[in-house]
Amino acid sequence: MRHAMPSATPSRRRRRLVMGLGAAGAAGAVTALVAVLVPSASAGTLFSDDFESGAGNWSKSGGTWSVVSDGSKVYKQAKADSELARVFAGETSWTNYSVEAKVKGLDLSRGLAGVAARASGSSTMYRLALTSAGRAELQAVKGSTITSLGSAVVSDPAAWHTLKVDVSGSTVTGYLDGAKVASGAGSLAGAGRIGLVTSYASAEFDDVSVAALGAGATSSATASPTATKTATATPTATKTATATPTATATSTSAAWPSATGEKAVTATIAVSGTLDGGNVRYFGSGDLGSDSQDESQDPIFKLADGAVLKNVILGAPAADGIHCSGSCTLINVWWENVGEDAATFKGGTSATYTVDGGGAKGADDKVFQHNGGGTLTIKNFQVEDFGKLYRSCGNCSTQHKRAVVVQNVVATAPAGSLVGINTNYGDTATISKVTVVGKKSLDICVKFTGNSSGKEPTKIGTGADGVNCLYNESDITFK
Repeated sequence: MRHAMPSATPSRRRRRLVMGLGAAGAAGAVTALVAVLVPSASAGTLFSDDFESGAGNWSKSGGTWSVVSDGSKVYKQAKADSELARVFAGETSWTNYSVEAKVKGLDLSRGLAGVAARASGSSTMYRLALTSAGRAELQAVKGSTITSLGSAVVSDPAAWHTLKVDVSGSTVTGYLDGAKVASGAGSLAGAGRIGLVTSYASAEFDDVSVAALGAGATSSATASPTATKTATATPTATKTATATPTATATSTSAAWPSATGEKAVTATIAVSGTLDGGNVRYFGSGDLGSDSQDESQDPIFKLADGAVLKNVILGAPAADGIHCSGSCTLINVWWENVGEDAATFKGGTSATYTVDGGGAKGADDKVFQHNGGGTLTIKNFQVEDFGKLYRSCGNCSTQHKRAVVVQNVVATAPAGSLVGINTNYGDTATISKVTVVGKKSLDICVKFTGNSSGKEPTKIGTGADGVNCLYNESDITFK
């Protein structure tokens, strides 16, 4: 074996990359193919990668990643001063599973390196990491909030170690070289992708594998064993989203679609007419590869007046999401982890914008930002873990009277408020059929006094008033 491993470490074996397929009709062909590629893989294998064929199935977010030779090929993150570098693979729908990887810390003097499970966003995950303190620590990470679930001493952090994280129901368990580190109850999202992560550290990674755990495990990945992140979407793509705009707020939210491919975006994509993404996952890279909350970021997509964007998944990092220069329509667009904003609407006083279907997760602040004039309609939408679903700009240098219509929306806690408007400019919010999940109360309509000076707007009240905040209590259901 090429890596010196602690004696407790089980023997290593090489695997070619495999991703489980959810389509039952392809079961025979897939079984035959898996048998050729990974003779030793179990029936519960969802994914495996030894990087011998590169790292095309991983999406990057921060850091400097490359496949290098260390006896054989490994995946290296070389930028030790990167605050948070990570790569993701797998599906957002994966629930109960075990992920393990070989990890070698190259520079752990200030930070950590490890493996992540249930990554529901670029900075929301469970992870087991080798740390600068000479320990392996199991953590729940949500933005800047890091909760330790337990740790164990690592005798030689600079050696290769096998890190494994099991997620089953609400229980998270970490293992170091086969020995249990810690176990605890987690409160993060119950599904998400796998990841390799560093923070102020450089490291190498190898032999990643994911196995299903229990009857509730999900193996709904739709990528084939030869799929890569270079898959592209064109305006003529015919694939459609699994979720449709017909889901009702009083029923279970529509399932998030599985990505049919991935495309790294290094420069904003201009859209005029209609672009059907076929459920390809687009994510920022290069100049668009930041998770910053900077208001001046460029978007992944910029829509011209009258443009339509449909059946698109925005992965992490998502930069500043989508900008609409004028009237626009977003149909079944899904944000796996909101960057600064999911979408910003910048049209004139008569512009009309429609968000129909889709969903968003992980917005530290706003999901939809309304900077221009006109009316935004948000319908048949689901939002989870967010600060605000909608905000009429409170301090733009040019202000407008704005209107928002919210219909048939499912909002799942954690949640701050639903909409925020500026009553002094005559804004209105018309709201109906909203279901709030996991919270007994929520500010549905927050009223502000806006300004054009750049100062923070003043909050002046909440609730329906028949003038600016237009809804009935019967329109809001708490579950």
